[in-house]
Amino acid sequence: MKALPLRATQRLQFHKGFTLDDAVPLVPYFARLGISHLYASPLLSARAGSMHGYDVVDPTRVNPELGGEAALRRLVAALREHGMGLILDIVSNHMAVGGADNPWWLDLLEWGRMSPYSEFFDIQWHSPDPLLKGQLLMPFLGSDYGEALQNGTVSLQFDATHGAFYVEHYEHRFPICPRDYATILGNDELLRPLSDRFSALAYQDDAYHEAAWLKQALAERATEEPVRQAIEAQLATFDFDRLHNLLEQQAYRLASWRTAADDINWRRFFDVNELGGLRVERTAVFEATHGKIFELISEGLVDGLRIDHIDGLADPRGYCRKLRRRVDSLAPDRHLPIFVEKILGEGETLRTDWQVDGTTGYEFMNQLSLLQHHPDGFEPLAQLWTRHSERPAAFIEEARLARQQILNGSLGGDFESVAQALLQVARDDVMTRDLTLGAIRRALQELIVHFPVYRTYISARGRSDADDTLFKQAMDGARTTLGEGDWPVLDHLEKWLGGEPWRNRPVGRERKILKHACVRFQQLTSPAAAKAVEDTAFYRSAVLLSRNDVGFSTEQFSAPLSDFHAVNQQRLQTFPHNLLATATHDHKRGEDTRARLAVLSECAPWYVEQVEHWRTLAAPLRTDASTPSAGDELILYQVLLGSWPLDQGADFAAYQQRLWQWQQKALREAKLQSSWSAPNEAYEQGVEAFLSRLLLSEDGRALRTAIGNAAQAIAPAGALNGLAQSLLRLTVPGVPDLYQGVEFWDFSLVDPDNRRPVDFSARQEALATPADIGELLFNWRDGRIKQALIAQVLAVRMAHPELFRSATYTPLEVVGKHAERVVAFCREHQGKRLLVVVPRWPHDLLENGVHPQINAQVWGDTRVKLPFAATTQNWKGLFHTGAVTPDKELLVSAALGDFPVNVFINPDDQES
Repeated sequence: MKALPLRATQRLQFHKGFTLDDAVPLVPYFARLGISHLYASPLLSARAGSMHGYDVVDPTRVNPELGGEAALRRLVAALREHGMGLILDIVSNHMAVGGADNPWWLDLLEWGRMSPYSEFFDIQWHSPDPLLKGQLLMPFLGSDYGEALQNGTVSLQFDATHGAFYVEHYEHRFPICPRDYATILGNDELLRPLSDRFSALAYQDDAYHEAAWLKQALAERATEEPVRQAIEAQLATFDFDRLHNLLEQQAYRLASWRTAADDINWRRFFDVNELGGLRVERTAVFEATHGKIFELISEGLVDGLRIDHIDGLADPRGYCRKLRRRVDSLAPDRHLPIFVEKILGEGETLRTDWQVDGTTGYEFMNQLSLLQHHPDGFEPLAQLWTRHSERPAAFIEEARLARQQILNGSLGGDFESVAQALLQVARDDVMTRDLTLGAIRRALQELIVHFPVYRTYISARGRSDADDTLFKQAMDGARTTLGEGDWPVLDHLEKWLGGEPWRNRPVGRERKILKHACVRFQQLTSPAAAKAVEDTAFYRSAVLLSRNDVGFSTEQFSAPLSDFHAVNQQRLQTFPHNLLATATHDHKRGEDTRARLAVLSECAPWYVEQVEHWRTLAAPLRTDASTPSAGDELILYQVLLGSWPLDQGADFAAYQQRLWQWQQKALREAKLQSSWSAPNEAYEQGVEAFLSRLLLSEDGRALRTAIGNAAQAIAPAGALNGLAQSLLRLTVPGVPDLYQGVEFWDFSLVDPDNRRPVDFSARQEALATPADIGELLFNWRDGRIKQALIAQVLAVRMAHPELFRSATYTPLEVVGKHAERVVAFCREHQGKRLLVVVPRWPHDLLENGVHPQINAQVWGDTRVKLPFAATTQNWKGLFHTGAVTPDKELLVSAALGDFPVNVFINPDDQES
């Protein structure tokens, strides 16, 4: 089959409530909207009830909860009927562990290093902790180990169907090694023959395979009632001591979930005990975890891949290049794009030698956000925040404090593993063997705390020039907080962690331990950054929440227009088909929530006055003077402003439930007043009561009305920001990605709120019954205006594909009264030209505040200078409501006279 042109993607989150078959009847709608590819969440078999699919338990089959492979084939058939493709999200870094549903994990627990899956998971078998003695730590108990044994929540069970013994703890199953079955079966006359056979496994080299048929024989005997009763009798003899002794012989050590932070000896996804890291760099693991994906590609069912959490892998570059070779060999006649989920730090770019087509576009969200924030807003908003919250205004300070807490807390065990690895490197050299573990810990922590990006990509050749620059920033930062006595240790870390290529060391142990230290270090800096920034500091710092989102350089508040043009030109040169996202399943706030909050940067002094008034009105709603804290209160006000319903008849009881779901998560992620590990129920109840009174009670009416009025005051400018970001995403270099449902206004909050069911019926009806421009503007609150814009521009992309795939990108100079409030550029390919004009910072220009349309007269002499001789023909814009005749300049009043944003194509390429 031929490659399907990639124009625009639509992300869908599949789960048992929205299956593959549920998407089939929606395909015609997506096709009419202008989508070329559905971009699906992971489809391989995940943990039962998964709402996201990233907790894969069986990568060898399509998830039966989604309808299985048959449903996938039905969906792809529907897509093909409309000339559309499928991009699949895949999880290479980890699998779901714990529970009782991952056969690879259960086999590993049963047999330890004898299991064929012992090298699949990223395990440190030789832990420095003597208590583990070659065991895996299993931090899944709800209480301390001894307490769990004593109260019976850990119990020995028999699976009669499979002839297997296991220990059960709620939903978790921990298999007993068949070599220990003889201990369980004992000397009962009925059981002795099987007991003797299992006992012999201890002396057999092929015990793993021999045990399989012995377990089958046990299952068959267990169908006999006397045998089954004898087994039950033996199980009853396992009291505290006997069960403890049996567990001590296993390949794992059961422990409280709280031990994971300090003692974990296998890599997790971030600090999630239920997600175990995979060693996909090993050929056997790569083939086993990707086999079904490759099968689907070879059959022509998949048209592109999205790689989740690429920075978790030991060797992202090697993995991507290996994947590219395999995909190209399976589909030699078409190019399947590969996109990586990569968080890029300020000044960081995706490596061009990975042979991928780009990122998933989180950095574009940041670039657009920086464009729409007015720099004058930072100082008054920062002062408001620090005055009330008594926390730093500089986000980088908050992020560093959070990194210290994470490295000493939930990732403490992972940090210790890296420190121990570096200690081994030091001990291997007579010149550094006197370095102490304490000194290495101090230097290592400060290095990671000051790391400016998620990770580096050290190879056998050491650090690249790009990595060197970033590493030097971390080194310089660490020196500002480390005592001078530890600076020499820092210099050694600089040398070991890529400064000296490991290939320069002799083959063998010396090279192996240095490589191991480098890999472990890089697999720590990434989760440390994510947990500290995305899952902690974002919930602690609120100068303006529209600058707190995944992939954002939150330490920046705004950026010049020239920066936006520069990154667009760079993307065109390096990754022209990079995805462009403005909403994702990971976002903290929906795209239009952020767009509305950005308006506060334009009217910061007004907002400061509002907050001072609101705090006075809020006093009667508190259960006590300190609940919520001033910081939590200010964060709540921003979230209310950003998500306040446009519909005057909105269901505020449902809104309160959504807000409380967000609020509780925010409190626990911040780890200041409460946390997931130690919830402060009294404080949380006080905050919930405050929120309920504010939104639902008569006592809260005054504050509720004041916040609602403020939200309505900035809503038109927020909507115009939303239309502007939609148009820019659809027209700058790259491939626009739409998250499910965002063709209407997206005022969602962090997951699970941003994964709520989408009313596709309303969207289908709106697209099928197009309205004129006057009606769209009058009823802008219903969201149809946004959908109409998206559909119109995607139709242009379909009609003129090369204007978006290959066209140049030229920033256009704007002059006149409001020049700084206009973004304009031209894209050109073989004589065809596309002009884009959108406003920014629109709040002061919306005089009536009724809808997001700036009166043409407001623009005055503001005009776009054209770098080419325009024809004398009329250039039509969106919706064909009017036409302009540019010469060497285009008046913004004419360009934006009928619609808030606009796109023009030169007349030779339009229908008359």
